[in-house]
Amino acid sequence: MQLIEALKLGDSKAYTFLMDTYHHKLCVYVFGLVHDQDAAEDIVQNVFIRIWKKRERLNPDFEISSFLYKSVYNEFIDYYRKQKSVFPLENKYISALSASVEDEDEQSLERVIKLVKLEIQNLPPKCKEIFLLSKQEGLTNIEIAEYKNVSIKSVEAHITKAFSLLRKAVGGKVSCVLFLLFGMETKLDFNIND
Repeated sequence: MQLIEALKLGDSKAYTFLMDTYHHKLCVYVFGLVHDQDAAEDIVQNVFIRIWKKRERLNPDFEISSFLYKSVYNEFIDYYRKQKSVFPLENKYISALSASVEDEDEQSLERVIKLVKLEIQNLPPKCKEIFLLSKQEGLTNIEIAEYKNVSIKSVEAHITKAFSLLRKAVGGKVSCVLFLLFGMETKLDFNIND
């Protein structure tokens, strides 16, 4: 690829083109993971600096877009591990997500994320509300039951139904995508096999 060849030769115009083309897109992508604008920009900046420093080692056969998204994602994982203690369950999700990113390009990962968001919106109203109180707001089942004035069994039934409907629509990656969407802010109380 000409762009990578130009980067390998130290062409600053190629680097500027790379930054102009991908910087904003990558920041938006990472912001969706960290929910912190400064951290997102730092992560993306670190990747661009590393690319420039190691430009001689770039593989000309790389698809530059996929390479950038994977690099930014890996930088996010490093950032996440440094920022908070990672529990064993979160490690499983991070490993599954890393494998998912390795297997697919960023467009298909984004497509799955969009599909999950859409399917959450399509859940029956009460089911959606209780599911989001649990996953997005981080409320416990007891807190939701008290807040909505329903039984804990009812809360559990709605959350189970939500997972069942999401799994039916999206398949096995639903838990990984939910971790991406909500895992940074909530306790992960659903099973890795969900």
